Amino acid sequence: MKDENEVTGTNETEDTLTNRQGHPVTNNQNVRTVGNRGPTTLENYDFLEKISHFDRERIPERVVHARGAGAHGYFESYGMVGDEPVSKYTRAKVFQEKGKQTPVFVRFSSVVHGGHSPETLRDPRGFAVKFYTEDGNWDLVGNNLKIFFIRDPLKFPDLVHAFKPDPVTNIQDGERIFDFVSNTPEATHMVTFLFSPWGIPANYRMMQGSGVNTYKWVNKEGEGFLVKYHWEPKQGIKNLTQEEADEIQSKNFNHATQDLYEAIENGNYPEWELFVQILSDDDHPELDYDPLDPTKLWYKDDVPWQAVGKMVLNKNPENYYAEVEQAAFGTGVLVDGLDFSDDKLLQGRTFSYSDTQRYRVGTNYLQLPINSPKKHVATNQRDGQMEYKVDQGKNQNPHVNYEPSTIGGLKEAENPGREHTPNVEGELKRETIDRTNNFGQAGETYRRLSDFERDELIKNLVNTLAPCRKEIRDQMIENFTQADPEYGKRVADGIEAKMKEMESAESGPIGTTKTEEAVQDAQDKSHPSDPY
Repeated sequence: MKDENEVTGTNETEDTLTNRQGHPVTNNQNVRTVGNRGPTTLENYDFLEKISHFDRERIPERVVHARGAGAHGYFESYGMVGDEPVSKYTRAKVFQEKGKQTPVFVRFSSVVHGGHSPETLRDPRGFAVKFYTEDGNWDLVGNNLKIFFIRDPLKFPDLVHAFKPDPVTNIQDGERIFDFVSNTPEATHMVTFLFSPWGIPANYRMMQGSGVNTYKWVNKEGEGFLVKYHWEPKQGIKNLTQEEADEIQSKNFNHATQDLYEAIENGNYPEWELFVQILSDDDHPELDYDPLDPTKLWYKDDVPWQAVGKMVLNKNPENYYAEVEQAAFGTGVLVDGLDFSDDKLLQGRTFSYSDTQRYRVGTNYLQLPINSPKKHVATNQRDGQMEYKVDQGKNQNPHVNYEPSTIGGLKEAENPGREHTPNVEGELKRETIDRTNNFGQAGETYRRLSDFERDELIKNLVNTLAPCRKEIRDQMIENFTQADPEYGKRVADGIEAKMKEMESAESGPIGTTKTEEAVQDAQDKSHPSDPY
């Protein structure tokens, strides 16, 4: 009901997008940055208000990544990047010595669905690693897939809203998903992965992990390098067809958690090797995409994977709530020698993650054993809900909770190397980056999938798109066609056939399953492709 005292701007209608202050939103696609590729500025009021509200939409369950499993273990450094000492690229102590072991805690998760949802659903998987280093905690927060749907953090609440259940019916709806995706062309690449067998990992032990965003490594001279992280399971990679996932779900909706727990309990400790890709810290005009764009892969042929260490998980949690549920990660949790790139999505996540943890777990979430560093902590932060100890220096004057001080306060640490000081200049803008190339890699990924994976991709897309409105179907077909003409044609032909089937009185339900023999035959012919 319209308030009779309501005032509307002269150029507005009741359908004009505004923020909670009533300010019309003129650009809901891009945060404000220095130049069109970053870094972002702190006065992004619309973004900060939008993401802060989004972080508080659910209590106390995580807004995303609610369903999870975890384990303890260690990371062992190789001390090298290929044939070169790692110190050439980073001074981070965790990587310096060959054989050096650092304790870790890992949380695997699904993204969209709730805490007790089936682990067989088509959904990205979280892969978050907390390193308890001698310099404090380092969180490497990523997913199993190596790219993401969007490149601007302003769109993150919209993305999750579209993938979450309908706010009226509380039912997840493929039409809502593709309504958003069809209007977000850069998401075509991620959708290609998500609706292929890569969208349902067989379990947590046999899936890859990735930092997704571009970070930086910094050496002692203060020189920065762009870096991407990749976890490769030594158990091999295995994904599920939709039919296999349906079969598992009919019997066990906790299969991935159970598989991880039982493997570790039986001494079958899962291992991953950590690879990095390294580029010089510039915009690389020779590439047809921006290396900071999280919707893009750095192909191995262009930027080789280089092993820097391995991770072993060898201990199950003693209490799920205390360790797995209350574990709190953040993309801003970096140690010396590691730094941020100007990736807009990374910078938005860096605010959002820690803000969410303070809201979800509490102001003093970092005092919980699972989150606290395994070294002495001394800060001037005090009080807040559920504080149970004071993080102060061993010889600190307890009356002094500020700095600088000459009467017993804490002192600043010495800088272990030259500060990384990239030059930043440009006009403040709300614009998309120059090299979007929204469809190029989506088509390349389609072509790199095996025949079996392409067949599964088309079938899964058709089954979800067929019930959607025609304009949504048409836009998705156009997007797929721009990625690869065969890709678009196969989806269009499949939808046409499915529509006829749906209209026929003799048609079965969407997604009619194959016989067990046919499923097994298809799986016997399939092997995970290497689309990277």
